[in-house]
This record gives sequence, C-alpha cells and structure tokens, in this order.
Amino acid sequence: MTLRDATPDDLGAIMAIERAAFPTDAWSDDMMRDELASPHGRYLVDEEGGRIVGYAGLRHLRGGADADVQTIALSSEARGSGRGRALLAALIREADARRAREVFLEVRDDNAVAQALYASEGFAEIGRRPHYYQPDDVDAIIMRLDVPSWRAAHETGASA
Repeated sequence: MTLRDATPDDLGAIMAIERAAFPTDAWSDDMMRDELASPHGRYLVDEEGGRIVGYAGLRHLRGGADADVQTIALSSEARGSGRGRALLAALIREADARRAREVFLEVRDDNAVAQALYASEGFAEIGRRPHYYQPDDVDAIIMRLDVPSWRAAHETGASA
C-alpha cells in the first residue's frame, strides 16, 4: 500500500473506481478534475504495483475550524484490507495538520460497512439528510469527528 498525492494524470483511474463504486451517483470527470485542482483540498491515491486501487479527498478552507471528507472509494478487490481505514486516517491527519478541530462527512444510510469504519474511528452521527442520494432516494447520515480526541487516542497507541 502506497499513499501519495493525486495528480491530474490520475483522473482516469480515479474515475474508473468512482463509477464502479458509485454507479448511480458518480461525480463527473469535470467535478473530480476541479476537486483535484482545488487549493482547498487534498486528494490521495492508494497504489499497488503501480496501479491505483483507491482514492480519498478532504476539503478544508484555510484558517477554518472544520474540514470535510469529500469521498473515499476503493476498487472492489482492495476492499476489506484496511486500505479505507488508511486513507481515512491520512485525511484526518491532514485535517489535524491544517488545524481543523472537526471533520464532517456524509455516508449513505445503506452503506453499513462505511458507517462502521467511520464509527470505529470516532465519528458520531449528528444528523440526517432525507433522500439525499439520488436517484436511489437514500438518506445521508451526517457524521462528525473531534480531531483533538482522535489525535489523543492515536498518540497513546489506543486503537479506535
């Protein structure tokens, strides 16, 4: 597993995973291209043998107290191997380095695996957006993480 910053050259591989992971509501190439180029974000890719098997992105406005996990996705063969957790932890460390005190995300109500991952890292549900994911008509669960608490848990070697 090798995490590195995403580049514009990674767009094709990222979009292949995006479309496979989110078949009904994938971002467009232009949306992802804009995200990769934004000065307010940081996108990472996970490579194995020179092939991108996952990606994740964080958005944080300079000086802001909060950050947002924009997306995390893995190819089907990379799931269940700890790569999602590694990407999530890298995003949280980035938020911490940028002095964000909270990280927010939205997750589909029908994605129990992702919800369990986020909860295991200390995210807590704070609300819902009914019918958020379209055309599937699935609610979004809004989750929040206290970054200083996450840091403290990981500095002491505790695993969340």
